[in-house]
Amino acid sequence: MNTSYRVLARRTGLGSAAALATTLLVWQSWPVPTSAAPTAPAPAASPALAGGRTSYADVVKVAAPAVVTIRTEARARVRPTSDQGDPFGGIFGGQLPAPRRPPQPQRGLGSGVVVSSDGYILTNHHVIAGADAIKVEFTDRRVLDAELVGSDEPSDLALLKVKGSNLPSLTLGDSDEVQVGDVVLAVGNPLGIGQTVTMGIVSAKGRSTVGDGSYEDFLQTDAPINQGNSGGALVNLNGQLVGINSQIVSTSQGNIGIGFAIPANMARNVMQALRTDGQVHRGQLGIRVSPVTSDVAESLGLKSVSGAVVSAVERGGAAERGGLKAGDVIVSFNGKTVDDFNALRNRVAETKPGSSTSLVVVRDGMERTLTVRLDEAAYNPRS
Repeated sequence: MNTSYRVLARRTGLGSAAALATTLLVWQSWPVPTSAAPTAPAPAASPALAGGRTSYADVVKVAAPAVVTIRTEARARVRPTSDQGDPFGGIFGGQLPAPRRPPQPQRGLGSGVVVSSDGYILTNHHVIAGADAIKVEFTDRRVLDAELVGSDEPSDLALLKVKGSNLPSLTLGDSDEVQVGDVVLAVGNPLGIGQTVTMGIVSAKGRSTVGDGSYEDFLQTDAPINQGNSGGALVNLNGQLVGINSQIVSTSQGNIGIGFAIPANMARNVMQALRTDGQVHRGQLGIRVSPVTSDVAESLGLKSVSGAVVSAVERGGAAERGGLKAGDVIVSFNGKTVDDFNALRNRVAETKPGSSTSLVVVRDGMERTLTVRLDEAAYNPRS
């Protein structure tokens, strides 16, 4: 493949294998004779930011205390040694075994957001996956042990609990109301250097980057996000949590202005499920879908290039029982327009299994309304 770079979607936690190399650039200042020194011009006035704002300090004062650093530790497994070539372990002149080294614990680093004053904390699943011990560090340097309430790999979200009361917390905003172009702040602990605040805008909505069966409906932002920001907060200028920072796309493992956050509405649904049941129950139609292209829309007489084409129907599944057929185009789910197949899957997933749902499909150029009672999705769900 003749290409000069490779685009990577990376989780933004720091695992035990991550190493931080910090290069300090020191600029040498050479003295200039006073007689030759030019007169410095008066500094130009700084332009106002974001509709008159010149500072985001008020937002940071609300958000920063509620964003924590998460440190994890996992016990290392001892690997048995082998004495290759000598069944007697080297005692008769064979090669002696290498000295056994004590196992080293595996440590990880990420961020989290306190979402209730009694100590519930949202973070990413990949930040705490496999951890035997989880500690949470607040901005006032308190360190508390955290209990894992539940974790949901398909959405890459996890819920922790620490003991406490009147803890600083963030209110979850309505991420459906977020617009492309909105100013947002990202708060977390990138690269382990300490809590950091960066600013940018919402660059896009409804992004899907991995396509591995995970539930993805990312807010994309150019607010700088790096490794260690995972699980941190993306907040609006009202100080509300609108996203949980999760991934970056990078050619160099560092920030290039393409970061992704799990929207607050998805995080809210997962959090409620984890608090109630310790796991997430998702609806499933039992179909395979493909995207609607302009050619498909034209050939089927669709009003717009949107919706999801049913390419296969699972025998005996919810869709077949409800009358869906291969070739149908789903254009609406429970009264909401279906933009694409990823949006459909997410809407089905957030609907309780056993619920009766209304689907509008285009079949033979005509719209039909069907009622489907959803099944429950397995671990790697389909729509």
